[in-house]
Amino acid sequence: MLITDEDCRPETLTFNEQFEARAATRPTREGTWDAALSAALRRNRLGGDTPPVRLPYGRDRYVDDGVKVRVFVPDHIEGVYLHLHGGGWAFGSADGQDEKLWLLARRARLAVVSVDYRLAPEHPFPAGPDDCAAAARWLVRHAAAEFGTERLLIGGESAGAHLAVLTLLRLRDRHGITGAFRAAHLLFGPYDLSMTPSQRSFGSRRLLSNTDSLRRTYELFTPGMTAEQRRDPEISPLFADLTGLPSARIVVGTEDPLLDDSLFLAARWRAAGAPVRLGVVAGAMHGFTLFPLTVTEREQRREQDFLAAAGR
Repeated sequence: MLITDEDCRPETLTFNEQFEARAATRPTREGTWDAALSAALRRNRLGGDTPPVRLPYGRDRYVDDGVKVRVFVPDHIEGVYLHLHGGGWAFGSADGQDEKLWLLARRARLAVVSVDYRLAPEHPFPAGPDDCAAAARWLVRHAAAEFGTERLLIGGESAGAHLAVLTLLRLRDRHGITGAFRAAHLLFGPYDLSMTPSQRSFGSRRLLSNTDSLRRTYELFTPGMTAEQRRDPEISPLFADLTGLPSARIVVGTEDPLLDDSLFLAARWRAAGAPVRLGVVAGAMHGFTLFPLTVTEREQRREQDFLAAAGR
């Protein structure tokens, strides 16, 4: 396992400590779903207490099956990136990170299509994966006419990374579509919803995600399911046949309860015959790219470089 950004570890760990100290002053979200509290959290930027910045460069539209997407189109287009946001399948939105997506669109010369998939618990599995697959199929059919290119890429953060892998598998298994998406970019995703060892052993540290918070999100996304049922490959892609998937870049931090998920997925992806790059960021917690850190700037540049070059 190659760990990157060791020179930034002191800054990153100091930020983690400060985050934990602030989190200790806030109430935990436990027990039943609190609709009022969750509505307030959904209005705010993931990992923060203020609404996200909505840029005029983004355009909302509806595609197949009434799925809402947010589209960013730069002056020069050399591919299309299907983006799936994070938020534990219950939070987040397609307009939750306009600034990052618009910067990515311009620097990597990509049209970015971010999917506003339905959220749990109002819309549990399989609603979110259904929406993502519908948007992907729409792109396969219409990218050339809409954006002048058939070079398609896919990816996301956290739950969005999970949905990106499920989408590739659904395209292959349900629709016979392979090779349309030429690369995947997967940031700190959960790929085993029955919980890998790192998820189970992480404990109650008040970082952005921990053992208890992961367990709660799985219950919201897949209500009433047992751990064994969550090992279904259509839910936990770590148990799927990964043959025929494109090249991938998989990234996770050393202080993320989902560390094993990325390590295990990278090994299985490589064993299935596809190129994979694995990045393990020293000291980084789950969702670290949401915060103003040196490693965030580096990771965003690495993501831009990968997506600019992948699948050519």
